[in-house]
Amino acid sequence: MKLALFGSGMIVSDMLTMIGDVHNVQLEAILGTQHGLPTMQKLAAQYQIPKIYTELSECLADPNVDTVYIGLPNFLHYSYAKQALEAGKNVICEKPFTLNAGQARDLANLAQRKNLILVEAISNQYFNNYQQIQADLPKLGSLKIIDCNYSQYSSRYDAFKHGNIQTAFDPKKGGGALMDLNIYNIHFVVGLLGAPTQVHYFANIDHGIDTSGILLLEYPGLKVVCTGAKDCAAPVRSTIEGDQGDIEVIGPTNTLEKFTEHLRNQDTVTVDKRIHPHRMYQEFAAFTKMIDTHDMAEADRRMAHSLTVMDVVDAALADAQIKLG
Repeated sequence: MKLALFGSGMIVSDMLTMIGDVHNVQLEAILGTQHGLPTMQKLAAQYQIPKIYTELSECLADPNVDTVYIGLPNFLHYSYAKQALEAGKNVICEKPFTLNAGQARDLANLAQRKNLILVEAISNQYFNNYQQIQADLPKLGSLKIIDCNYSQYSSRYDAFKHGNIQTAFDPKKGGGALMDLNIYNIHFVVGLLGAPTQVHYFANIDHGIDTSGILLLEYPGLKVVCTGAKDCAAPVRSTIEGDQGDIEVIGPTNTLEKFTEHLRNQDTVTVDKRIHPHRMYQEFAAFTKMIDTHDMAEADRRMAHSLTVMDVVDAALADAQIKLG
């Protein structure tokens, strides 16, 4: 995989700390704005990235680049991914995949027509710990309640309260608690259970954006609560409860460092099957294999999951009467 990085913010900087551990990844370029040029120069020097671009067309014309990683603000995902696909590049796009399901399906259809790999970078779907939870669900018997809470007081919330609306809280730029934090909970649940039968979103809304909210998902015989908050904080944890026991994840659903199983009349078991300390390692190892082998079947399977998540997002935003973009 010959990779160009789109963006030079926190997510790209974080990704760069582990990408050297992923087999068969060659960093070719980094793209950003003139304003971000000093940061890009620093990253390029630190991680031996040979080319820096401030013009998208020039980056996409680079014959040495076969894949782009989009680590830009949410509202730019669709347009940059579309242009990259049209230029014949495989695309790895950060979460949330797009601002709505229509945009996501447009990109998926374009990737199919171009015979290109298009995947959403959503870490929890690739963890060994997550796959073990999937395998262990039957141990819990009939599932009854799932409760996921990812509440984290935003460093930008105080400014927001005083009228300084930055990207993380800007509805025009795809901000808000659902798209930033609760999206991980949605992926966690949908990856286990598929599409829900009903979606309701009860949000605390200020200046047209959800600063926190409770998402209710209904499945036959099962109720799911997903809480995401940027205006308050609480212990971050998730529980899956069945009539034969429960699984508890301490910490956010985007790291899933370990989990415990409490089964009826059995000792508590703690499980940790991580193979790398960085949360992004396993997804990028999977992306590299997918791209190097041109595994369209696997890309399609992953995309089907992302599209289901975007359908849930659409229903949640509509229920709360929130308009993004």
